Amino acid sequence: MIMNEITEEQYAKLHPFLPVQRGNVRVSNITVINALLYIAENRCSWRALPKHFGNWYTIHARMRRWAHSGALHQVFVALREMNLTDAGVECLNIDMASVKTHPDGAGAQKKTGRESSANKTRRSN
Repeated sequence: MIMNEITEEQYAKLHPFLPVQRGNVRVSNITVINALLYIAENRCSWRALPKHFGNWYTIHARMRRWAHSGALHQVFVALREMNLTDAGVECLNIDMASVKTHPDGAGAQKKTGRESSANKTRRSN
């Protein structure tokens, strides 16, 4: 799905809500906002974020910091007021991880017909 990215003029309205960037910043705030809009509109996983936005983990880490400071909520309220998105903040952190378990841990049927090693040693004596 092709989405519209925010312009510099639109970003200027969002800029006051964002924390000051410090240090060696490789991904600009406007790129992060456009990546977050892409995630929200396409409902894709973080790892499926197109490469032109930069490293997905960098975007995710900044999103977490903004969410913790309250800036992310303010940005999305402003984006909704500008009619740039109808997505809310709560849809951004949907990401799945899978954990493999042993079949016994998932409630699989136990194998039958086997004797435990304790029973075998008793018979051999």
